[in-house]
Amino acid sequence: MFVMKRTGIAELPLHYGSCPRWLFENMVKLARAITEVIVYEYSQDEFLKRLSDPYWFQGFSCALGFDWNSSGVTTTVCGALKMALNPEDFGIAICGGKGKTSKKTPEEIVKIGDIFSLSSKKIESLKYSSKLSAKVDNTGIQDGFNLYHHCIIFTEKGNWAVIQQGMNPKTRYARRYHWFGKKIDSFVNEPNHAICCDVKGKVLNMVAKESEASRKACVDIANEDPQNILGEIRQLKKPFQKTLNEYSNIPVLEIPRRHHVVIKEDINERSLKLILLKTYEKQVEDFEELIGMKGVGPKTLRALALTADLIYGTEVSWRDPVKYSFSVGGKDGYPYKVKPRRMKKISSILIDAIEQARVERREKLHAIRRLNEFISTNY
Repeated sequence: MFVMKRTGIAELPLHYGSCPRWLFENMVKLARAITEVIVYEYSQDEFLKRLSDPYWFQGFSCALGFDWNSSGVTTTVCGALKMALNPEDFGIAICGGKGKTSKKTPEEIVKIGDIFSLSSKKIESLKYSSKLSAKVDNTGIQDGFNLYHHCIIFTEKGNWAVIQQGMNPKTRYARRYHWFGKKIDSFVNEPNHAICCDVKGKVLNMVAKESEASRKACVDIANEDPQNILGEIRQLKKPFQKTLNEYSNIPVLEIPRRHHVVIKEDINERSLKLILLKTYEKQVEDFEELIGMKGVGPKTLRALALTADLIYGTEVSWRDPVKYSFSVGGKDGYPYKVKPRRMKKISSILIDAIEQARVERREKLHAIRRLNEFISTNY
């Protein structure tokens, strides 16, 4: 039985350049053949589950002949799948992509949703899932990787998976995030369960379990009169003034300064005021609604979290949600050079196997019909 994690993150070194045309064309053919085998033997949902597993996706990229350790795995494999999967053939579609293409995701969802005859409610749900998964990985988890690639894969029944990737030019690494819709209990409370990379860091993790109190405090602040919150911040900005206690022998309780909060750097009063006016007018119900609001980006959420820490003492998690590291084995010659003839042969074998299975299935159906006719005639 195939065992997998529900969702995860993979971290990869940043590689530049493009995939050779001959390789990409073969990747498209092979991706189509492998997908058809999985969908035929198992189901559409099984294919989504496998894509949502970072280990399987990495192995899949190796089977297609691409680099095992390149950030281009994500964009190239998703691009090959998008070309390979005709929605009307498989009942599966991929929307989105790299850069500006990712911005077209909502309209692509609507277009494919119409082909699948999905209800307006289901289409809106898919658009929401696409948006929230991106907001969580770009804003809820502030790990220094800014998203530049986003793909949502969904079936004719409306089940979905998301594969997206962020870039950190300073470290020259990219980080890939996986989601599987059927197994997501909450968008904002530990949505990632199988997270893979080789380096851990200190990140603002607003979707960690430990950040629950901070999430609630952020909602409270968002619904509070902006003048009250800004007044609190101004008080905190004032330079410390000596009191009579310092000139006497009266014991004074000194609270240690928080090293991770620098008000001038972390909290921009003008920007915070603008968003607080918007949230105060909206009166958001929960953190999921807050993070999904237009204009609530990484800086805004960070300011809210740190303000909540300063005012209410609700500490936020700085835990990088990384649990595993991995290596598998492409285009760069590792573990061996790609052999185009072998790729074509594998594609042919898979396609022949599928066709043979179809023939056998048709023969079985004909046999059942003949048996039914025989029974009907003789009994």
